[in-house]
Amino acid sequence: MTYRPDTTAAVGYRPDTEAGVGVVPPPGCPAHAGQARFGGPARPAAQSLPLYGPEFAADPHLFYERLRQYGPIAPVELSPGVEAYLITSYSLALEVLRDTERFAKDPRGWRALNEGRIPPDCPVGPMMMYRPNALFNDGEAHARLRGAITDSLTRLDPYALSEYVERSADTLINAFADRGEADLLADYAAAIPLLVFNELFGYPAEHGLRLVGTMARLFDSGEDAAEANQELLDYMAGLIAAKRRRPAADITSWMLVHPSQLADDELLQQLMLILAAGTEPQLNLIANALRLLLSDDRFAGELSGGSLPVQDAIDEVLWTDPPLANFGTRFARQDLDLAGVRIRQGEPILTSYAAANNDPELTSGGRLGNRAHLAWSIGAHRCPAESPARVIASVAIEKLLDRLPDIELAVPVDQLAWRTGPFHRALVALPVRFPVTARPTAAAV
Repeated sequence: MTYRPDTTAAVGYRPDTEAGVGVVPPPGCPAHAGQARFGGPARPAAQSLPLYGPEFAADPHLFYERLRQYGPIAPVELSPGVEAYLITSYSLALEVLRDTERFAKDPRGWRALNEGRIPPDCPVGPMMMYRPNALFNDGEAHARLRGAITDSLTRLDPYALSEYVERSADTLINAFADRGEADLLADYAAAIPLLVFNELFGYPAEHGLRLVGTMARLFDSGEDAAEANQELLDYMAGLIAAKRRRPAADITSWMLVHPSQLADDELLQQLMLILAAGTEPQLNLIANALRLLLSDDRFAGELSGGSLPVQDAIDEVLWTDPPLANFGTRFARQDLDLAGVRIRQGEPILTSYAAANNDPELTSGGRLGNRAHLAWSIGAHRCPAESPARVIASVAIEKLLDRLPDIELAVPVDQLAWRTGPFHRALVALPVRFPVTARPTAAAV
C-alpha cells in the first residue's frame, strides 16, 4: 500500500508539519489576536463536567461542545472530587503546551494534592502524580531524562521493527483465523504492542501478554489503578534485574549504560513511561483505525485494495478520535489569567487533544494527509516515539487486511461500546467476522 498525501489540508495548515509549526491561521481566526481573541458574547457560568462514566465515554464530543459554551477553557472533574481545567481550543492548546515559563509539568506543586484533598489511592493518581521520569519533569532534569529515551529509541532499526510486527501479527492471526470470528481488540490490537515492546525491552514475549489487562486498568483510572501501577512497577523491576545480569542490544540495556547515568528509580520510571506510552495508546490507535476502516464508506475500497491507504485512516483517527484524548497536564506556576479564566497557582490544566483537533475554528475538509493535529502533543514534551508508533500501527493493520481481506464488523458500529476514563478513547471490544479461508502463515515470535 502506498501513501498518497492529500495536499488540500485544512485552511491555513501545511500537511506533514508539526502541529502549529509554520501555520498561518485563516482570516478571522482567533489565533491572530492576543487575549482578545477569546472575546465575544457573555458566557454562562462554568460548572464542572465529569470526564468519567458511561455518558462521557459514549459521546465525549458532546461534552466538549458543552464545555465550549464556557470558552476555550472550562472546569472539569477527572474523577469524583478531582477538579481540573480542560482546554478545548486548538490555538490555546498550542499556547499552553509551548509555554514552559507559566506552566510546569512537575505535579509536585499540585495545589489540591499539597492541601490533602487528593487521597493517595486516588484513581487518577497514577496518571498525574510525580514520577522521576521525562514526563513529570521540567528544564534541565527533563532534558537529561528525555535524552536517555530519545537516544535509545533512535538506535532502533525501523526495518527490524517492521519485520517483528509482521511476525507477531501472523502469530496472533493464526490463533483465530480458523474461527471465522474474533475480537480484534482482545485477540489482536491489545497484544501486538506488548509483544513488540517486550522484544524492544529484551524480555520474552509471554511476559508481555500478561500485562494486557494490567495496562488497561491503569489507563481506565478505576478503583484498582493503584494496584495495576504496582504490578507494572514489579514487572519493570524484574526486567531491570535480568538486564543487569545479561545485557543485550535492547532499550533496557542501552538505558542502563546511558551517559545520563540514570538512578535506579529513574530507570524504573523511565521504562514504565515507555511501556505505558507505547502500549495502551498504541493498541487504541490500532483498534480505532480498524473501526474506521471497517465502518466508514470512504475507506470501503481499501479492504479490496482500493483508494485510501491505511496511513490516511491512521491520520483521520489521530484527528477525530486520538487514543490519548485528554492529557498534556500542566500546573500553573503562579496565579494567572488564561483566556479570561482565573487560574490559581498549582491548579492542573489538561489539554483535550480530541476537542482541540475538532475546534470549530478549524476547517475539517482537508485532513487527509494533514498531520497538524495534536495527538502527539507539541513543544518540549512532544511524544518522541511517533515514528515507531506509526510503523507498529500501519504494519499491524495492513497485515490483518492482507490476511483477512473480507473481514467485517460483527455488530453495527453504533453498538460498539467505549471504556470509561478521562484520558483515553478506547473501545471495550471490536468483534468481527470473516470467511474461514485464511491460510496460516509460518511465524515465530
